[in-house]
Amino acid sequence: MDAAEILDLPFVDAHTTVMAADPDAVWRAIAETVDRSFRNRPTAFVARMLDCADRTASGPRPPAEGSAIPGFHVVSAVPGRELALAGSHRFSTYALIFRLEEAGEGHTRVRAETWGAFPGPAGRIYRLLVIGTGGHAIVVRHMLKKVREHAA
Repeated sequence: MDAAEILDLPFVDAHTTVMAADPDAVWRAIAETVDRSFRNRPTAFVARMLDCADRTASGPRPPAEGSAIPGFHVVSAVPGRELALAGSHRFSTYALIFRLEEAGEGHTRVRAETWGAFPGPAGRIYRLLVIGTGGHAIVVRHMLKKVREHAA
């Protein structure tokens, strides 16, 4: 999946926060948080169970374009501006995009956007379980909390 294909996916949700750090510090914190969040045994197990296209880590560590972590590959990596991750498995094709912009002296606004398609009856059930229960929102907000901690 490339950047243009991400825009073809339906919008799911977005979570925005302002952090007391410059965009470069936030960028490094996002890279560290993404790497820690997805490069672990439980995530690799889930990626195998869901038959994710990206089941294992490969290439350089994120946020390098073309690198992969369980469940995702890096589509776009623009330091201090944007990190776009995409992936797919038997129930969904999805993307998680972190967009950064300056929000005043020493502050950065971070917007974590989720895009995804959930085709067929199994996809609708999966969406209900992941998105409908609020579990996805909890995970994304937790990631943003970790980014804030690492950026400080």
